[in-house]
Amino acid sequence: MISLTDSQKIGMGLTGFGVFFLFFGMMLFFDKALLAIGNILFVSGLSFVIGLERTFRFFFQRHKAKATSFFLGGVFVVLIGWPIVGVVLEIYGFFLLFRGFFPVAVGFIRRIPVLGSLLSLPGIRSLVDKIGESNAMV
Repeated sequence: MISLTDSQKIGMGLTGFGVFFLFFGMMLFFDKALLAIGNILFVSGLSFVIGLERTFRFFFQRHKAKATSFFLGGVFVVLIGWPIVGVVLEIYGFFLLFRGFFPVAVGFIRRIPVLGSLLSLPGIRSLVDKIGESNAMV
């Protein structure tokens, strides 16, 4: 079992609440307040989990400048009051930022008994194989 420090536990909670508020804000027809709270909780939770310095190094790498600008620009656009445009920008930036993690996540999900068999279905398999490739979203 992986041991977590207290700040990492707090970060996991903040990130979880951030994802919940983002999802709930989208379910309530892009409620500005819930999306703004979700964005703030998600980004602050991420910095608690991996640390402030590593968060800055992750977001502000030269090859991730476009992805970071889309993601943080989307957060800013949501905060100023245009939730639909902001969420679209955030989603695009999120996929650009975390595209290197998708092959690892797909490989992990394929090992889970029920989900692995669902990912092996004919229509879903080709999509998952495309997502699982490391350079599929370049």
